[in-house]
Amino acid sequence: MAKNIEAPQCMTPEQVLAFYGVSTEKGLSASRVKEQQDAFGKNVLDEQEKKSLLALVIEQFEDSLVRILLASATVSFLLAFFDEEAAKEGLKAYVEPFVILTILILNAIVGVWQESKAEKALDALKKLAPDTAFVLRDGEWQTIDAEEIVPGDILEVKVGDKVPADMRVIKLKTTTIKIEQSQLTGESQSVAKEVTALDGSLKKCVIQEKC
Repeated sequence: MAKNIEAPQCMTPEQVLAFYGVSTEKGLSASRVKEQQDAFGKNVLDEQEKKSLLALVIEQFEDSLVRILLASATVSFLLAFFDEEAAKEGLKAYVEPFVILTILILNAIVGVWQESKAEKALDALKKLAPDTAFVLRDGEWQTIDAEEIVPGDILEVKVGDKVPADMRVIKLKTTTIKIEQSQLTGESQSVAKEVTALDGSLKKCVIQEKC
């Protein structure tokens, strides 16, 4: 069964190439590309069914703590409604349940807004993805649809190009390379990438950081 690479940022370019059984002179063979496509599918972001507004609202009340607060508000309301002493206080007796409900409603509004924002961010990333990629296969450089890229492919990226997939830098034709990745990390400045492997203690770091 095909396995994907783990922590390539802490591996040398030679180790990454060896993992995929590929060379910088030939790239992947057609048969190897077919194997990778069967194992990993196309190079596209997963399509997720968009949730309705009602589903998003209901989802905000699935948290255990929220349910406990909702139950507390219900109990507090019932006690205020049936208690004779509370009845004399009028609306003051209902302050506590109303405060809890207000907090829960505000929490639901914020949660729905964040979920909607995340969906829009994913749609924005899809629009940024390039349509094609320049890849080395069977010893020849060729332009292919970006969605046909597979793990182990060797790609060439030039100044101004959009990066078509998660990649590990194995060779630089210039002194340095910087990538603008604000859509992924929110950083305002371009980040320099390196060929050298990172320290082994950084296996769980954000992959976009250096390599």
